[in-house]
Amino acid sequence: MRYAQGGGLTNAERTTRERLRLQAVGRFEGGQKNAEIAAALRISVRSVERWRRAWRESGEAGVLSKGSPGRPRLSVAQIARLERELERGPLAHGWADQRWTLARIKTLIGRLFHVSYTLEGTWRLLRRHGWSWQQPTRRAIERDDDAVQVWKKETWPRVRAPRRSATPGSSSRTRPGSRWLRRTPRPGAGSARPRS
Repeated sequence: MRYAQGGGLTNAERTTRERLRLQAVGRFEGGQKNAEIAAALRISVRSVERWRRAWRESGEAGVLSKGSPGRPRLSVAQIARLERELERGPLAHGWADQRWTLARIKTLIGRLFHVSYTLEGTWRLLRRHGWSWQQPTRRAIERDDDAVQVWKKETWPRVRAPRRSATPGSSSRTRPGSRWLRRTPRPGAGSARPRS
């Protein structure tokens, strides 16, 4: 059985798969051959061989499900402690600024609990417990909001570039207005003047 793209089995699928292995164990004890078991259970012969080997080495315990490989590695108490430490802020843990990054939180988890997470695993853990990504506001400490408002109302309208006119433009850089055919009378055109 091939696993779905991007992950393993759900709990229900894992239970169904374990039930198949236990049925195979009953057939092993009955003396059936691998090919017969595979045909009866509609699985591959290689899976039956692998299950038989596990059954010989560890008995029935060898074919039981090991559970989800992606289960959380921190206990409820550890997660509560992690949240308290995150609330204290990065400065309390030796970083130079007040920004929590995934790398810093991953390091903090390692220091506190001696458990290693990937950056993606750290993000999933945080998201699962209600934490979200935040964009810090970047604003100068010296900023004067009143002066900014005055500038927007008084200075900006005076320095802003005027809008372009609504007349048709040109598609040529060298001949402005060549986009539209214009007929302008040339001097001397249309009148019959004798040449001198």
